[in-house]
Amino acid sequence: MQDFIDAVVFGFKEVINFKRMRVAIIGGAFIFAFWIIVGVFFWDGIVSVSAMFLDLVPFTMIRSNGAWMLSIFIWLQLVLVTFALVFAFVTSILLSDQSKHKYGSFAIYTAFASAIFWFVVWFFQGDYIYAQAVEILTWFPFQTIEKTLAYLIGFYFIYSLIILSNLFFASTLSNKTLLEVKEKHFPYDKLLEDNEIKTIGYTLKDTAIFIGISIIAFPLLFIPILNFMTQIVLWVWLLKDTSAFDSASLLIKEVNREKIKEHKVAIWGISILGAIFNFVPVFNIFAPYFTEISMFYYFKEQKNK
Repeated sequence: MQDFIDAVVFGFKEVINFKRMRVAIIGGAFIFAFWIIVGVFFWDGIVSVSAMFLDLVPFTMIRSNGAWMLSIFIWLQLVLVTFALVFAFVTSILLSDQSKHKYGSFAIYTAFASAIFWFVVWFFQGDYIYAQAVEILTWFPFQTIEKTLAYLIGFYFIYSLIILSNLFFASTLSNKTLLEVKEKHFPYDKLLEDNEIKTIGYTLKDTAIFIGISIIAFPLLFIPILNFMTQIVLWVWLLKDTSAFDSASLLIKEVNREKIKEHKVAIWGISILGAIFNFVPVFNIFAPYFTEISMFYYFKEQKNK
């Protein structure tokens, strides 16, 4: 248990390292821009696909729980706007003479504080906000509600593609990232740099399973609480194997699923924390880096023992 806690703390500390944040933010910005451009050019097609998925959901569920999706979408936008305004104002005035390394930490804390602030607002005023969203939706005929939700689901599809792409990007850089972490903190430890394990196969397989289960479980997104749990499980499934094999391949010879399963409790625990990052805008780009670095530390401690 102590190794798990130490690994999580180590992962959080490393993720706010300036160099790590710079790579994550630059990569995340390019990925975000790419999918936004794709979304703009193919938006009508994306909305059409979203509408097809809506046909899987009963009308009463769409009308009652569509308001919940609208509420969550508004929450996400407020978190993003608050983060952008506060970060731009404070960094341009109060942090102008500070070390560049403090900008990374401040960005993380600002995003987290923005999410917590609006979470508290929604926690105490959630019923009122939900009621207003329901009232707005009841003004529309069914076709308009369906169109509105098709747009929101379209954004959800784009967001999922951004998360998938970010995972592939982080996995591609995993050797370089973890070697840098090793040289900085554990210069005398030896790694299996010539271990040729191909984690891309596991990533592609888990991605296919993620997409398949997401389609099957789509109606669950309209059920409060259950939608949160479903999304967590899907994102954990997406993160755990890729991150575990990327990190373990530098420390353990002949890595396979059986060896990984020996540490499944810690792997799932770290992956759950990483998946929670995906619920907060800006934080989501750090999810794969946090999980890989935390698992690397955990596996290193197990190897030393």
